[in-house]
Amino acid sequence: MDLSLIQKEILITLITLYRQHSHAIKGEEIADVLNRNPGTVRNQMQALKAIGFVDGVPGPKGGYNPTALAYRELNLSNIDQEATVPILRNGEPVPGTWVTEVDFTTLCHPDLCHAMVKIAGSVKTFEIGEEIAIGPTPVNKLIIRGEIYGKDEVQQSVLISISEMISLPKKAIRNYMSTPLITLSPGSSFREAIHLFTAKHIHGAPVMKGGELVGIVTITDIAKGLDDNRPIETPVSSVMTSEVVYADAGTKLYEVVTRFKEQEIGRLIVVENGRPVGILTQSDVLGVFPSL
Repeated sequence: MDLSLIQKEILITLITLYRQHSHAIKGEEIADVLNRNPGTVRNQMQALKAIGFVDGVPGPKGGYNPTALAYRELNLSNIDQEATVPILRNGEPVPGTWVTEVDFTTLCHPDLCHAMVKIAGSVKTFEIGEEIAIGPTPVNKLIIRGEIYGKDEVQQSVLISISEMISLPKKAIRNYMSTPLITLSPGSSFREAIHLFTAKHIHGAPVMKGGELVGIVTITDIAKGLDDNRPIETPVSSVMTSEVVYADAGTKLYEVVTRFKEQEIGRLIVVENGRPVGILTQSDVLGVFPSL
């Protein structure tokens, strides 16, 4: 059955709101999202109910629920089992909107790469010229960034000119860590730490005591200690960070990428069977995908 444009908009908005809140959605809520007259939405909901796309729920907390037929009509029949692929604007997810399909319309052009991005949610919230980001996708962890140059409200799509695509590696961090682990002891002096950092061309090292990880010290920690007029023979234990960020060696690289930014760290310790085996730094990450 061919739905009108307004019926598709209403149905997609109903599904989006229902997915977010898991309860019957009132016509007024849909009207608010679409910026349409509530009476118009109510009339269309009655029509959609008559042809089996929505169910009405009576009572003060009532409203409308989408039916399985609605999901099939919009090719969203397995939406509850699908992973949500976000679409971001200015680094923030667009509320009530996610990506369902990306079709590359040009790949062979030497200068251009365009794609049609089908979305669940209202296309009207997007403007020509906006920079957006899509992903990561669930299987290949693909991230796409680009600029909107067109919209197709019938197909619920935005057209983008792609500026960047990144596929985050799914290998474990043991494949990217630096090893063997170069360490210091709590009693190592600032002088010894500086010599080690210079000789090994590193900017930090874990502090180990009897095989146990007790902290991490960086060249910045040493510099601050010297700025505070501490002697060059001061032990690194006095300036080290005792709360060490670590990750299991089997953790996928894409899973730890955001931790560097969120926790404002430059490195983390890689452990296997509870034992430190390596270190992963921002430089290691940027070496894999320098555009991040």
